[in-house]
Amino acid sequence: MQVIKYRAVWFVISGVLIAASIASLFVWGLKFGIDFTGGSIQEISWNVARPDQSAIAGIFKDQGVNDVEIQNSGANETILRFKDVGEDQHAKILTALETKFATHDVTGAKVLEEKSFSSIGPAIGSEMKTKSIYAIIMVLLAIILYVAWAFRRVSRPVASWKYGLAAVIALFHDVFIPIGFFSVLGHFFGYEVDILFVTALLTVLGFSVHDTIVVFDRIRENLLKRNGDFGEIVNYSVNQTFTRSINTSLTVMMVLLAVFFFGGASVHNFVLTLIIGVFFGTYSSIFIASPILVEWQRRGAKK
Repeated sequence: MQVIKYRAVWFVISGVLIAASIASLFVWGLKFGIDFTGGSIQEISWNVARPDQSAIAGIFKDQGVNDVEIQNSGANETILRFKDVGEDQHAKILTALETKFATHDVTGAKVLEEKSFSSIGPAIGSEMKTKSIYAIIMVLLAIILYVAWAFRRVSRPVASWKYGLAAVIALFHDVFIPIGFFSVLGHFFGYEVDILFVTALLTVLGFSVHDTIVVFDRIRENLLKRNGDFGEIVNYSVNQTFTRSINTSLTVMMVLLAVFFFGGASVHNFVLTLIIGVFFGTYSSIFIASPILVEWQRRGAKK
């Protein structure tokens, strides 16, 4: 398979996707969840038939909470997200829900159980947003240093630190594209990004860099054992690891798809981020990271 020969094609495809993602961020931005903006999240388990979402929204409106996001989870649970409220108003909302739907229960049993309630102030949400950005930046810097050290023995014909830089360029690719997807999904379908979204991105970074390093390690082995054109050695190395990369990713994707379609609503966005990230992470480790090394080597040889 001639991966290196057609590297310009892979660069154009990725360039278009990244440009579209950046444009989407500038135009629409991201729809942040309460983890970053502040607010309350309440999880309720119903001991009666789960009420309609419109009926639940009506209770909140009566309590002065007009903007509430209602999400069904499992067979009898409801997840509610709304503005930051104090303990007094929280108690009033819970009492109103119990009173409204008590008529659905003829046994006298408790109508609902509050499984969890948490409230995040806007200052804490802003701090979490800043720390999430720092976490991603620190991970990328650590990867550059690690890969540069790991490939210190193959400083010819490409400097060892460029392996780290190529890996990080591929990782930027793997981060920007899922962010772009969620920018579009947030604008048109109301998808929010929360702390689980950041967790998924960090997981994607780990998966992608692992896949990239496997390819780079095979390049290192072949450079030490074989003589010849750098581009041919890289292409040979990519082909040697191609089946392994695809099989590993397909195994992960099958598990993620099963969780996406049959798992709970609370992990839906988290799993969707992983699906997008794993797909493009596999693509970048094969079609972006290694071709970048060859492009640098060819450009350097012309000078």
